Amino acid sequence: MAIEDDSERYRAPALDKGLDIIELLAGTADGLSQAEIAKALDRTPNEIYRMLDRLVRRDYVRRTPEDRYEITLKLFELAHQRPPMHRMISQATPVLRNFALHAEQAVHLVVQDRNLLVVIAQVDGPGYWNVSIRVGSRISLVNTGSGHVFLAFSTPEERRLMLEEQDLGTPEKMPKGLEARLEGVREQGYEMMPSAQVSGVSNLSVPIFGPLGTVIAVLTCPYTQRLDKLDAPNMPTVLKLLQQAGHEISRRSNGS
Repeated sequence: MAIEDDSERYRAPALDKGLDIIELLAGTADGLSQAEIAKALDRTPNEIYRMLDRLVRRDYVRRTPEDRYEITLKLFELAHQRPPMHRMISQATPVLRNFALHAEQAVHLVVQDRNLLVVIAQVDGPGYWNVSIRVGSRISLVNTGSGHVFLAFSTPEERRLMLEEQDLGTPEKMPKGLEARLEGVREQGYEMMPSAQVSGVSNLSVPIFGPLGTVIAVLTCPYTQRLDKLDAPNMPTVLKLLQQAGHEISRRSNGS
């Protein structure tokens, strides 16, 4: 009598089909037509028609006016309802607000999800203008302060896997000077670097540590110097406030 493989014993073909579609669309920037989805999944258009219809009706997928399909933010919203994520955001938000008020700068909280960096919380400064990043944004691993902190405090094996996901797993593909930069970040406990995306902005980033001493999130302030307010906190002061905020979120996350 043949022994059935555990991975195949409880197969649910319809569920697999729906998850295949969601995962495919999640990695596509401009959406796909029904025919393109069928081709990518090696299925006929009729096989996926009913599944696409259900995913659209349940708001996991959206049908565009151009008759293409793209993933919605419903899964992102559901992820925020997970107790650990919801708890972290709830614990961090008052700390972020306090920092933004005293530093007079915007601030955001970033987590790592399958080697991608995602902004899960953001608070603006008290002024009428800010440099901020939207919640839900995916940001780079190798040219942002948040990415540098995650890489700097990871184990060699974790770092290798993260870089391989970005197709940077070999020495010749690594950005010049990155290894030395990450060593400096680890030694000083924070990153301070000019933004690679916006002129005149400096990324200040500090780690949030979990109970096991690993980095579970990064707190980043896109610092901009105020020219209209001479008594606004300067960069060293803002960095100190950010480090205090990072320590407080780490303490709350660890239940101490």
